[in-house]
Amino acid sequence: MTVVNSAAPAGLVPSRARRASALTGVSLGYFMVLLDTTVLSVAEPDLAASLGTSMAGLQWAITGYTVVFAALLLSAGAAADRFGAERLFRSGVALFALASLLSAMAPGLWALLVLRAVSGAAAAACVPASMAMIARLYPEPAARARAIAVWAAISGAAVAAGPIAGGALVGAAGWRAVFLVNVPVGLAVLALTWGRSVHCPRSGRRIDWPAQLAAVAVLALLTDALIAAGARAWAHTARSAAGLLVAALVFGVLERRSPVPVVNRDLLRSASVRAGLLAAAVANFALSGALFVLPLLLQRERHLSALEAGLAFLPLTVPFAANPPLTGRIVARTGPRRPILAGLALLAAGGTLLACTVFADGAYPWLALGLLLTGFGISCVLPALAAAVVSAAPPGTAGAAGGLLNAVRQVGATLGVALMGAAAAGGTAGTGRSLLLSAGVCALACVAFALTRPAAAPR
Repeated sequence: MTVVNSAAPAGLVPSRARRASALTGVSLGYFMVLLDTTVLSVAEPDLAASLGTSMAGLQWAITGYTVVFAALLLSAGAAADRFGAERLFRSGVALFALASLLSAMAPGLWALLVLRAVSGAAAAACVPASMAMIARLYPEPAARARAIAVWAAISGAAVAAGPIAGGALVGAAGWRAVFLVNVPVGLAVLALTWGRSVHCPRSGRRIDWPAQLAAVAVLALLTDALIAAGARAWAHTARSAAGLLVAALVFGVLERRSPVPVVNRDLLRSASVRAGLLAAAVANFALSGALFVLPLLLQRERHLSALEAGLAFLPLTVPFAANPPLTGRIVARTGPRRPILAGLALLAAGGTLLACTVFADGAYPWLALGLLLTGFGISCVLPALAAAVVSAAPPGTAGAAGGLLNAVRQVGATLGVALMGAAAAGGTAGTGRSLLLSAGVCALACVAFALTRPAAAPR
């Protein structure tokens, strides 16, 4: 396994306190952009009533962000390597805070969707840059694994805390309040990462923007086709599928001809990296899909308020408080394989229990146990995957590696919302089927990863 060569030049190594401050700021930046992927989950009924939108409109309110986020992450990683990760990170944070402020003032669904897309682009600038900054701050593999565990603990908590925070904000001031929280967080991130506590090297790699735009079109049309199919709008589905085929062909041609392809082929030569990317997509598929369908069930079928529905997800947040640091220590000692396998198995078990509880109209403690297993699964998988992919990256490609990892995660999240949302359109039984689908996907990914030849442990 190749280790990222990120040692800082002599005289430029920041103090321990400044490294800790920068790591906190980087982690909060990722917290902010991930919070936006889940904070709207319990705001769905209020948003639908306020803007008069359908299930498809709700799906686009969620996936409009993740589509652009996922597609631009690929080139954002290369941009972080070329222009300097710290510059791209700060610019992304500032734009994200501004777009969030404007989203809170959106007059209608279309304005909100446009601003969500802008937020997705800003988020894409932040994430791979944050991983490159961590690689620069902590060049030693063991120290980097521990730092990534802290980053995962803080940022991963955003995914789980989104429904709780969203429920409290919606209950107090409506769906628009969920966007306002990003403004003070963004200002805090800029304050913590300002100055020269981290200065990342720049490469001369160019960016192929036509291929990047084709990648955005592929993901957008795929999402649109899945959402239309879930709404049984077959003519719309056929048009989107045809456009998807054309966009995919164009993207393939551009990638083959490009001297700087969107997807870094060096990163895909390792079977362990490919298996890790699959596991990342599946983990986000399960989590984002569940966070889309369960709040609708709790509020529409079980008649909970937004705050009550958010608090119902509290068991999901518990593992994020303690598990990532433990996972980081395991990764530092033995490598990422065992935590990844354990996490996928827990996700499969959690999804199965959630599905059975929904089918049987079971009591909340069973739902809470399923959410707890899901939280432990995610908090095992994500820190281990981040450490594995960044450590496997060739020298000078830490940003591209972070971009690719997070791109496939957001693709998984987009597909989770689209497919599980479509399956859940049939009410309680549909929600149960969607959760069972998630459990099956996680179980298959666990088997596939187990059959992959293990990579060397971090040195």
